[in-house]
Amino acid sequence: MATSPVAYAQTEADTGAALIAQGEKVAIASDCQACHTAPGSKTAFSGGYAIASPMGAIYATNITPSAQGIGGYTEAQFARAIREGIRPDGAHLYPAMPYTSYHLMTDEDVQALYAYFMHGVKPVDQANTPTKLPFPFNLRFSMGIWNALFGSSGSYKVDESKSAEWNRGNYLVNGLAHCDTCHTPRNFMMAEKHDQPLAGAPLGSWYAPNITSDPISGIGGWREDELVSYLKTGRAEGKNQAAGGMAEAVEHSLQYLPDSDLKAIAIYLKGTAPIRTPGETVPAYTYGKPVSVETAIRGDAPNNAYNALDNGAKLFSGNCASCHQPDGAGSPNQAYPSLFHNTATGMIHPDNLVSAILFGVRRTTQDHDVLMPAFSSPTYVDQLTDQQIADISNYVLHNYGNPQVTVEAGDVAWMRKGGRLPFLAAAQPYMVPGIAVGIVVVILLLIGLRLRRSRQKHKS
Repeated sequence: MATSPVAYAQTEADTGAALIAQGEKVAIASDCQACHTAPGSKTAFSGGYAIASPMGAIYATNITPSAQGIGGYTEAQFARAIREGIRPDGAHLYPAMPYTSYHLMTDEDVQALYAYFMHGVKPVDQANTPTKLPFPFNLRFSMGIWNALFGSSGSYKVDESKSAEWNRGNYLVNGLAHCDTCHTPRNFMMAEKHDQPLAGAPLGSWYAPNITSDPISGIGGWREDELVSYLKTGRAEGKNQAAGGMAEAVEHSLQYLPDSDLKAIAIYLKGTAPIRTPGETVPAYTYGKPVSVETAIRGDAPNNAYNALDNGAKLFSGNCASCHQPDGAGSPNQAYPSLFHNTATGMIHPDNLVSAILFGVRRTTQDHDVLMPAFSSPTYVDQLTDQQIADISNYVLHNYGNPQVTVEAGDVAWMRKGGRLPFLAAAQPYMVPGIAVGIVVVILLLIGLRLRRSRQKHKS
C-alpha cells in the first residue's frame, strides 16, 4: 500500500487494531476532542459544546458511531464532511469545523480516522443541540457560495525541494492541527487572508499572535527547543505561556504529539516567510524589568478603608502581587510567570493580558496544572470592574510590558462580551431591514417602470 510521506506510518498490516490506533493519533493531532466533547462531559466526542463565533454559538455535533452521531456515515461521506464540510444530507457545515484546513488530510489519514471513530470510539446516543444562528447566517446553503469564493481543495502535496521534517510540519500546521484557522487574519467575509499566513489575528476576546519567522513580531527569535517546549507544556520561560484557545490546543492535542512532530512544527514555523506587524519595533518578550512600588503605597490610606484600592498600583498589589510577586518577577519556578519578558504583556495587542485577567487561565498537561482565577463572574475571587481591570492592565503594561499600549475601560467591556465584532457580524442587525428596503425599492422601480410604459402607450 502506497502511503503519503506526511501521513502517519501505515503498512500492509495496518488493519483492525493498528489502523484504529493510527486513527486515534490523527484525531489527537486534529484536536477533535476539544470541540466535540463538552466541558465536564464524561462521554468523549458526544457533542454539545457551544463554539463561540462572531455570528453566534455553533454547537459541535455528536461524532460517536451511534445513530445520533455518525454511525450511518460511509467512509466516502465521512471524507466529504471532513474535507469539504458537506454532510451526507447535502447540508453545509460551518467552517467552525475546520474543513478549510482538513482538506489537506491524506487518504491514509482519512481512512484511519474513519476506522477510529467507527470502531475505537464508544457510541453515545445523545441528540445534537441544533445551531440557531440569526438570519442570514442560518441559511446553510450560502456556505456553498462562500466555499466557491474562498475554499480550497485537494490533499497535501509534498514539496520535494524541502526536507521530510519541513513537509511534516507544513502538513500539521496547515492541515491536521489547523493552526492557520486561528493565527491567520481574515477578510470582511471571514475568510483567511492567504497573503498573510500566520500573521496573527483577533480571536474573540483573545489574540492569536503572529507565528511567522519574523524576528520582531513572530517566533524568529525563539529557539527550536523553546518552541517544542511551548507546544508540549504550554510555556516557554522568558517568552510566553498558553492561555485561552491555545491552552486548549496544548491540553487536548499538542502535548500528546510525539517530539518528532513538535520538532517538525518548529522547523516549519522557523522557515515561514517573515511578516512584520505594523508598529512593532522590538520582540514583545524583551520588554520590562522587575519593578516594585510596595513601599510607596503602604500606609497611605485609612485603616480598613473599603475603597483604598483606587489605582493600578494598589489594585495590582491587592489582587496580583501575591502570585506574580510585588516586582512582577513571578515565582522562582515560574509556575506563576514573570510579567516582564512575556509576550502577553509586550505585544502591541493587549487582548491576552486583559482576557487572562477577565477569564483566568486553565491548562493541564502531563507535568503540571495551571490555574489563574478569573476576575469576572463566575469566580471565587473578587470581581473587578472594567475600569479596575483597565487600571491593572495599564500598570502592568507601563511597568513590565509595552509602555506604548494603553487599555481603556471600554476595551475591557468589549472583551468581556467576547471581543469586537468583525464587519460581517456587526452588519447582521441591519441586513433584514436592508433587504426589506431593497425589496421595496425594487417594487417601486417596477411600478414606476410599468407606469412609464403605460403613459407611453397612451401617448402613442
